Amino acid sequence: MDAKQKINGFTGFSPCLWMQAGVVRKKECRIDYECPACRFDRVMRKTAGENRNTRLVGRVPEGNRGAILFWKERMRKLPAWQRPCIHHMKGRIDFRACTQSYRCRDCDFDQYFKDQYAVHTVVRPVDVLDIEGFKIPQGYYFHRGHTWLKMEEGGTVRVGIDDFALRLLGPPDAIEAPLMGKPIRQDQPHILLRRGEKRAALLSPVSGVVTDINPALRETGGLANKAPYSDGWVMRVHAENLRKDLKNLMIGTEARDVLESEIDQLYGAIEEVAPLAADGGFLGYDIYGSLPQLGWARLSRMFLHTAGEDET
Repeated sequence: MDAKQKINGFTGFSPCLWMQAGVVRKKECRIDYECPACRFDRVMRKTAGENRNTRLVGRVPEGNRGAILFWKERMRKLPAWQRPCIHHMKGRIDFRACTQSYRCRDCDFDQYFKDQYAVHTVVRPVDVLDIEGFKIPQGYYFHRGHTWLKMEEGGTVRVGIDDFALRLLGPPDAIEAPLMGKPIRQDQPHILLRRGEKRAALLSPVSGVVTDINPALRETGGLANKAPYSDGWVMRVHAENLRKDLKNLMIGTEARDVLESEIDQLYGAIEEVAPLAADGGFLGYDIYGSLPQLGWARLSRMFLHTAGEDET
């Protein structure tokens, strides 16, 4: 189901869960229902928690904020057969009634959905920033080594390589990820990009255990260049301490500011080897291929923070 078409009776946009429950009048979700990354969700949960604690001590919460309660509490006031499953509320399935009063951890269907359906669901960027031709999707976390992280359900994240790195090194012949079940660590070179006799390692944005890899990239690495933030994902990881890892990553304006700085640095490097090419125009989709004098190893050190080298 297309979240933009119709979700839980709403049409034309993606309604926030708090809106669907009737807690707020109007609020659109712009990050594909990744609530742990949503500042609005955090504020609402904090306010609802404060109101609940106030009621527990026999007092009545005051003002407009005092009427805020958890969206799940509001939905539980509906007859059981009218309570939509959270996956329907997120536009991922047709209507299904919630049978566990929104205690998803006790729901067999929720576990099935995560184990079967979510594995094959490709992330789709909602809003994308364009920084001098390079793309940054909203709701994604970025590592300074130009890998990205997108949160999914149950502490699982999807990982890939960003648009800047893929265009910097050009379409790869293959991208290799660790085998399923292998533990990985944040800031360690767990992703390998190959192009001809060249190879470059990229740093993982998260620690955890690999639960799935994108096998298509082993044979057609260039798929990542065509869709770096969707079909070109590299691996899925069950994060061990996601909250801690996220503190070391960038999102939104911080990621934008760092990318703008790196683009300036790239123009400076181009000016050194090919002054006429550094005209401030569109850099193209294969920067290394167009200007090999930039040096594969040099680009890897400057922007990936790893050592790039020839195969031996």
